[in-house]
Amino acid sequence: MTGRRCCRGSYKRRRPSLSRSTRAELQFPVSRVDRLLRERHYVQRLSSSTPVFLAGVLEYLTANILELAGDEAHHDHRIRITPEHVQRAVDSNPQLSHLLDDVTMPQVDDKPRSTKNC
Repeated sequence: MTGRRCCRGSYKRRRPSLSRSTRAELQFPVSRVDRLLRERHYVQRLSSSTPVFLAGVLEYLTANILELAGDEAHHDHRIRITPEHVQRAVDSNPQLSHLLDDVTMPQVDDKPRSTKNC
C-alpha cells in the first residue's frame, strides 16, 4: 500500500527513486558535484543540469586518461597502473598535456629513469 492516493480509494504505485547519476547513466556522483559547487560558492546561481554536465565531463576525462595509462602499463608488460604510467599517458597526448601542463603529479619523478648504467 505504498504510493499516493489518487481517486476514490485507488492507489497509484510509486516508481522507485533513482539518483541523478543513474538517470544520466554516469558513474561519477552528480549529487556530490552539485554539493561541492554550491558549498564552495563558485557561482551565485546554478542550473539543475550543470552538475550533470560537469560530472559527465569529469567522467569522460578520467576514462580517457585511464585508458591511455592502461595502454602505457600494457606496453611496459605491467598489470597495475602506476603514477608514472599516468604521467607518460598525459605527456604523450598533446591535448591532455596542454590541459594539465601546470598540474603536479604526486609520486612521479621529474626526469625519466634511464635503463642503462652509465
